[in-house]
Amino acid sequence: MKKILSLLLVAIMISVFAVGCTQAETPAETPAETPAETPVEETTSDFDTSETINVVSREDGSGTRGAFVEIVGILEKDANGNEVDRTYEEAVIQNGTDGVLTTVAGDEYSIGYISLGSLNDTVNPVKVEGVEATADNVKNGSYKIARPFNLAYKGELKPLAKDFLDFILSAEGQAIVEEEGYVQVGEAAAYAKTEQSGSIVVAGSTSVTPVMEKLAEAYMAMYPGVTIEIQSTGSSAGMQSAMEGTAELGMASRELKDSEAAELTASVIAMDGIAVIANKANPITDLTIDEILSIYIGEATEWSAVEK
Repeated sequence: MKKILSLLLVAIMISVFAVGCTQAETPAETPAETPAETPVEETTSDFDTSETINVVSREDGSGTRGAFVEIVGILEKDANGNEVDRTYEEAVIQNGTDGVLTTVAGDEYSIGYISLGSLNDTVNPVKVEGVEATADNVKNGSYKIARPFNLAYKGELKPLAKDFLDFILSAEGQAIVEEEGYVQVGEAAAYAKTEQSGSIVVAGSTSVTPVMEKLAEAYMAMYPGVTIEIQSTGSSAGMQSAMEGTAELGMASRELKDSEAAELTASVIAMDGIAVIANKANPITDLTIDEILSIYIGEATEWSAVEK
């Protein structure tokens, strides 16, 4: 009997010990953690609308400037019937598209204008009358600041220059125009390849130059014996080169002047918008034609004057 009681006591002790161990191994329940709320960051702009608008324009003779001042209304006739460019006398003048882009990208309070096809992400394009500067909006006529790209020549073109112009106006050439962000001119037929060799000079607009370089590159790839020299000299200089015969083809990013049209034959190779651009820190995203005019003739001199 004494032995049985001893065995029973041992069994009880083992059971108590096992329960205790099980409880010790079970972690105590902890209250559920409440996820911390993500703080909402307040965004503030350091752009001071009381600062002066730094106007950036192109040089005299620029086709982009010529088209811009005419469309916006900066160009006006005086009492004698002479055209007067009323661009603000304090404007910073740049002699090329790259210069305008660099200036606006580096100056928080500047504004400029460039060819739509040259637009990049270093600046912000500004809507005009609520319409974005896009090739589609140029094509449908809703974006109002648009102009033609012209190639002009004197007399009868030599075979190589004529064939290059035919390529530009062909379905293949116009596809390149569209790929580069410009608007095609009508329905084009397929290009008929021939045998070509020799060299030609194409001179003029810095705005037309980028797409012309692509067109020349594609043409020379077809004809290894052809060399096309592109001279980026400005629209007026390009027309002068065509008239003097130092270039077979002159590039103009505007309509030809009466004096130029009297000596040259022009062919529209594309349509292009002129994008109004601002610094990426500028919160102003939309301007009317009247506001752009006011800025570019020096009437609106602070950003507060056009603040929405």
